[in-house]
Amino acid sequence: MDGNGGAPVACLHPLPYGSGLAGRAAARTAAPATARATRAAILEHMSRSPGDGPPVSSSPALSRRVSWFLLAFGVWSWFIWVTFAKNLWQDGSGLAFDDAGEPTGYFWVHLLLAVVSFVLGTVIGAIGLRGVRAWRRRDTATTGAAAAGDRE
Repeated sequence: MDGNGGAPVACLHPLPYGSGLAGRAAARTAAPATARATRAAILEHMSRSPGDGPPVSSSPALSRRVSWFLLAFGVWSWFIWVTFAKNLWQDGSGLAFDDAGEPTGYFWVHLLLAVVSFVLGTVIGAIGLRGVRAWRRRDTATTGAAAAGDRE
């Protein structure tokens, strides 16, 4: 027995009904079977520990094309901004260093630009790498399951 004699249960969780007032109203008037399913889904959601991470979906959140693009952008950022910083450090034109060899405002601004762009490129590349790995894991699991099905 579900503990309430089969009466509809007020449920404020938008899991199967959407969000907002319409979702809450639909949850309050749900049929007993739907209310039980809703409670089961909520209890499953609440029983997850914080270390479990987000629920596992059937496909990665990023498309394969976007994942590869982000990874390529990260690699490009490493190449471009490391080269830029080296050239800035070895500048002999007088822009980056004054006559006494001290760094100028031009040097500090451009060094900050290079460092920030390098860090952002690294983060973007890491996101792309995670996406590519997720697609590879999915493909491996799919082909592994198909191969296991062929053996049966």
